[in-house]
Amino acid sequence: MSDPTEDQLAALGTAFETFARRHKLADALRSERPLAELDKAVLLYVAEHAGCGPTDVARFLAVPTTTLSSATDRLVKRGFLKRERIEADRRAVALTLSESGAIYAQAQVEAYRQMHMLMLSRLSPNERDQFIAMITKIVYNDG
Repeated sequence: MSDPTEDQLAALGTAFETFARRHKLADALRSERPLAELDKAVLLYVAEHAGCGPTDVARFLAVPTTTLSSATDRLVKRGFLKRERIEADRRAVALTLSESGAIYAQAQVEAYRQMHMLMLSRLSPNERDQFIAMITKIVYNDG
């Protein structure tokens, strides 16, 4: 297999920059201050794994626990996340979403869904399958 050409690298870079800009603009249109990407990831993980511990989230996101602690602090201050002590082990903490956190997480999931719909709707059914296969190969290829 040959290396990508400079033109291919430039075209991919331009496409990704445009995609990222559109994604950030969609975030900017929301009425409240947007969350940092890490904070969104924490919120979405907790939405899917209510009652998980901070270590679980840090491990999944591959970030140091100190970084995760800062993110959870920000989410608690914004009223999106709750820390609750576990009765069986008072040192342990379970993370859950507040009502506003659940609303934000659901809105984020829907925004991603709409973005994915827009991306895939521009492709034929065959191209969609090929695109998904290629992205999956890039993301999960360990070699």
